Amino acid sequence: MASPSSFSKAILSLACVVLLIGGASAQLSIYYYAETCPDLFETVKPIVQEAIAQEARMGASLLRLFFHDCFVNGCDGSNLLDDTSTFIGEKNAAPNQNSLRGFDVVDKIKSAVEEACPGIVSCADLLGIIARDAVEILGGPGWDVKLGRRDARTASQAAANNSIPPPTNNLDALTSSFQNHGLSQKDLVALYGAHTIGQARCTNFRARIYNESNIDSSFAQTMKSNCPSVSGVGDNNLDGLDFQSDTTFDNTYYVNLMRNRGLLHSDQQLFNGGSTDSLIRTYAQSQETFFNDFVASMINMGDIQPLTGSNGEIRKNCRRIN
Repeated sequence: MASPSSFSKAILSLACVVLLIGGASAQLSIYYYAETCPDLFETVKPIVQEAIAQEARMGASLLRLFFHDCFVNGCDGSNLLDDTSTFIGEKNAAPNQNSLRGFDVVDKIKSAVEEACPGIVSCADLLGIIARDAVEILGGPGWDVKLGRRDARTASQAAANNSIPPPTNNLDALTSSFQNHGLSQKDLVALYGAHTIGQARCTNFRARIYNESNIDSSFAQTMKSNCPSVSGVGDNNLDGLDFQSDTTFDNTYYVNLMRNRGLLHSDQQLFNGGSTDSLIRTYAQSQETFFNDFVASMINMGDIQPLTGSNGEIRKNCRRIN
């Protein structure tokens, strides 16, 4: 049994962590660029709109950039950095290689913002704004993005490999991963609703459609038509995470889970007789509730370990440090 003094030290240590995280996120504000870059949102959104008009899938890709940034050492724009002689970046980490995309769109947006407000807006903040715009353009909710993050001066492939939950995770592992980032199980279920848009590669759902029993047989058969059973054949073939409407942000992802039509193993884990089943039912029945909770969870995720004050920098080019 721990002594009173050691228990007190543990509580004090935890309190310090909470204060550090809370202090950093408290410096973020929806009005951060109101005076220094008043045309920021009007500069960003048309470029996001254009990119999605050219390729509807791009909306999901841009949203995913923000997820994969925040889950690796916080929301600091580190996954935008190219490799250098001093570090191996995150772009070729296992969860990102041949998967993470949209970097050219971010480059185009950053160039336009630099022209309007040179040296003011961070790449980390742009990812948050772009994600919000992508969701809204595809029919989802809008929200005020908290801003004031600064950009990391380094990146870590190892951290990306270890921090982003893989599609093979079960519910306990998913819950633990999100809790490690200060996010609740409710955040997990709401944020996984982002899978209402976008596509997955055959290599990431082959085992589910051929080997698992908690899957609708007609759905599995449909998915098999584009995903051969042999590993190495058709690995990069794509299918929609929400096969009914993978370019519309709605609540059909949850409806699909209730019908055992989750494409990834980790998707169906959210509705498989466990503690998240009731919330899946709620979101399947009420798109409004899902939208409200998704917004709250996106804001929570955006608060993960931001660099503020004099930490980090404001990159001029999102691909490299100044």
